[in-house]
Amino acid sequence: MVVLWLAVMMLAFPLAQKLTDAQDNDAASWLPGSAESTQVLHESEEFRPEVIPAVVIYARESGLTTADRAQIEDDVAALKQLSDHGIRGDETRGPVFDRPVDPRAAQVFVPITMDEKGWERIAPAVDSIRAETGTGGAGLAVHITGPGGTSADFSEAFEGIDSTLLLAALGVVIVMLLITYRSPTLLLVPVIAVVVALVSAQALIYLLAEHADLTVNGQSAGILTVLVFGAGTDYALLLVARYREELRRHEDRHEAMALALHRAGPAVLASGATVVLGMLVLLFAEMNSTSGLGPVAAIGVTVALLAMVTLFPAMLVIFGRWIFWPSIPHEGSAEPTESGFWARTGQSISRRPRMIWAGTALALAVCALGLIQLRAEGIRNADSFTDRPDSIVGQTVQAQYFPAGSGDPLVIVSNVAQARQVGEAVAATPGVVPQSLGLPPGTKPANDGRVLFEATMTNAADSQAAKDTVERVRDAVHAVPDADAQVGGGTAALLDMDKATTHDNLLIIPLVLAVVLLVLIVLLRSLIAPLLLIGTVVLSFAAALGLSALAFRYIFDYAGESTDFPLFVFVFLVALGIDYNIFLSTRIREEARRQGTRAGVVTGLAATGAVITSAGLVLAGTFAALGTLPMVAFAEIGFAVALGVLLDTLIVRSVLVTSLFLDVGPKVWWPHRLAHEEPTHKEPEPVPSGRPSSD
Repeated sequence: MVVLWLAVMMLAFPLAQKLTDAQDNDAASWLPGSAESTQVLHESEEFRPEVIPAVVIYARESGLTTADRAQIEDDVAALKQLSDHGIRGDETRGPVFDRPVDPRAAQVFVPITMDEKGWERIAPAVDSIRAETGTGGAGLAVHITGPGGTSADFSEAFEGIDSTLLLAALGVVIVMLLITYRSPTLLLVPVIAVVVALVSAQALIYLLAEHADLTVNGQSAGILTVLVFGAGTDYALLLVARYREELRRHEDRHEAMALALHRAGPAVLASGATVVLGMLVLLFAEMNSTSGLGPVAAIGVTVALLAMVTLFPAMLVIFGRWIFWPSIPHEGSAEPTESGFWARTGQSISRRPRMIWAGTALALAVCALGLIQLRAEGIRNADSFTDRPDSIVGQTVQAQYFPAGSGDPLVIVSNVAQARQVGEAVAATPGVVPQSLGLPPGTKPANDGRVLFEATMTNAADSQAAKDTVERVRDAVHAVPDADAQVGGGTAALLDMDKATTHDNLLIIPLVLAVVLLVLIVLLRSLIAPLLLIGTVVLSFAAALGLSALAFRYIFDYAGESTDFPLFVFVFLVALGIDYNIFLSTRIREEARRQGTRAGVVTGLAATGAVITSAGLVLAGTFAALGTLPMVAFAEIGFAVALGVLLDTLIVRSVLVTSLFLDVGPKVWWPHRLAHEEPTHKEPEPVPSGRPSSD
């Protein structure tokens, strides 16, 4: 098995290195496929290559001097000579001054081609522009903003996503495994296995992206790293815990591993299946970026699961018992979980389970009240970064002197015969600068009788007011008979993304719940237990979201959340958080067959408490690593998922689920016979001290 995976690794490594080159980060890969803005984007390609303008802003509050204006003219002449990294320097427009007399600011528009390589070269293109314009000084401010400048800053933020997340996640895993195992040798085995799984998954995804039209972007590639590290380490922790138990009962380590896989395997497979199916549900999303994440994440978890039930056990068996040094488990040694913290916790809960689950559920419900502070209405560009890059500073300066929508116009396409009527309808719409309408450079009617033109809005392109303007413009142009007019552009894309995400939230969340419920029903062969587990996970999700909303508003001072924030947090928390309930409930069911449900609950918690807690800490830590990226959306998802996993691990699974199962008793397995019958084999009662056994 090790030789097989070594061969896979040798083939996979060079392919995995190419995954970044296979990423598709153009606008269409993020937009909803059927949206009007997406259709305009595709149709505009018939008129011209897809371009976005980098807007160079020059500003001096006291007014541009003669030297400033001379510098601007020299810069424009230099910019017109640029052609590297997709820059269309010969189409540079400007300078445009804020007022004809005594201007205080000027803006220059430099178009950059956005083809399949556009995302990769947008940052170098902006760097080339900055090399010509400089960064200002002596009272003259020079900034590069607009869609090009902002995209370059986003690109640079994504640039380190692979290496930053990999190192952060790897560091978290190593630290948590060292704390959990207290063995410097044992932690190397799961780390090696999970790295092999990640590289193999990246190679497979690269091949599918190149030859099967699988869409991969920066978002899905980053989340892939977190998922593989988090899920893979979770499965490793569970298998090691069960293997350690069996080593204390059996002399032959091969027999111990076989029994460990036999007993822990169903829980691991069910957990992996839940995550994979939950991720595949994302295929039903309208958002291309969301639907593309589904198969990427599912492939990553599948490969991680495969590696953890084949390569990982094989390495453990090859290394032998010494890998556990210094706490080597020997046959006949005592099982520490039988009298440890979690055993005492289970016994304490068993005394008053109803009061405990009711109090815990009430506390979580109170936490969920923080949802009233949730503002998942989208994040403006100015609020998207945890720092303040040059494009955001430039956007603020630009808004002081020019119409806020400058540089990111509406794009309108219509039939040529009705173009004048459409243009008049656009110009008359509140929120549009009437004199801004016109054909952009290089644009002309296509052969099929269609025409494209642009219009500037008075409000910032990423504002709600601008989205409202798009709605009004669409209503106006759609009313022109036989024009077949459509409205796109950056603001229209944001509006369509908001609508698509709202649709996805209403569709995906119930589907994920249904999938998880079906997996639990098949695994536990019960209806009551799965319904209880689903209820606890939903309550945990609501509490995590409520607490996160409060933290974002009053601690981190974030302006809001992205519209897809609740969906991503829900999918990750439910698909991954249910793992711990699966690990616990399957062990309880196993023990219930031997000693009854209530005793089985206490034993199950004692046996799995430490390993599930460790797994939760690892998963929370890997998602928290998203906070290393300078982007608010990633930081918010990482924080909320990490918090939710901790709640699920430390409170929901250990207290709420345990007390619920203890209170409901054997009926929790209905309609399985465990709900009606005595356990097939009861453990002997402990013999009181001083009294001989009847045996």
